[in-house]
Amino acid sequence: MGLLMRRRPLLRAAAVGGGAYYAGKRRQESQEREAQAAPPPAPAAPTGGMSPDSISQLKELGQLHEQGVLTDQEFDQQKAKVLAG
Repeated sequence: MGLLMRRRPLLRAAAVGGGAYYAGKRRQESQEREAQAAPPPAPAAPTGGMSPDSISQLKELGQLHEQGVLTDQEFDQQKAKVLAG
């Protein structure tokens, strides 16, 4: 009778642990299925490839070119750098 009393807590722990493992595994599988079924996020609206920083740099270059600080060649080189990113 003493052996049977000692085994029950072990069997109970094994059953609870096995059930928890199985439940966790099923939850992970369902989350993976939901992630696969979800539509991909919509792409961001195109901005023409120009960031606000690039636009302000081009404006500054244009002003410097108009003021005669930059030559045509220097302006074209700097503009190409800004547009290249």
